[in-house]
Amino acid sequence: MDVDVAQVSLLGNREENQDSVAVIRKDDATLLIAIDGMGGHAGGAEAARLSVEVIAAEFEKAVLPVLDPQGFMHCVIARAHAALVGLGDQISVEARPRATCAMCLVQDGYAFWGHVGDSRIYHLRNGLVSERSRDHSHVEVLLQEGLITEDEVLTHPMRNFVERCLGGDSALPSMSITPYKRLDAGDVLLVCSDGFWSGLSDAEMAAITAHSGPISASLDVLADQ
Repeated sequence: MDVDVAQVSLLGNREENQDSVAVIRKDDATLLIAIDGMGGHAGGAEAARLSVEVIAAEFEKAVLPVLDPQGFMHCVIARAHAALVGLGDQISVEARPRATCAMCLVQDGYAFWGHVGDSRIYHLRNGLVSERSRDHSHVEVLLQEGLITEDEVLTHPMRNFVERCLGGDSALPSMSITPYKRLDAGDVLLVCSDGFWSGLSDAEMAAITAHSGPISASLDVLADQ
């Protein structure tokens, strides 16, 4: 399987970029990671950096192909959470570093997803969003219950209320981990924070599949938008 990868992390109109992303390739496997240090919590940038560092280290130690991808996802997310709990151990609960997490493992023609919070994984195919992860947020619950529309998510007064995250309390947060997803030629997997996806429509996201050439150029187009 031939995999083309790219990554981008932008400051936007903020004074500090609290996101951290990584694309790690090892043998015939690729791990995509996006961590969003939660704004308003002290040390968000450090939380994002440490989470990526912990997850990357676990992937580097893993025997490939990963025989239990779901178990791997659960383990590395748990380790990242524990690291953030330790980072904020001597800080008051409300000020402890926290982060949302999304990651995607690609191997043997399949993708496996894991996430906590509202950082997302998109599966784009033939100009459409084939599937995306479902946020651990209040507005996602309202959306699934049919009480608001996709368009209303971006302007809802509780759009930034995340119900699960890494760090903070010591209890392991509930995480969403998928079974395998078969990949076809031309598919695109996009892993990103809400700072990226909230500025783009599904149609704009999916347009990346129509571009020829390296995926880095297509990603730069989305970043500019």
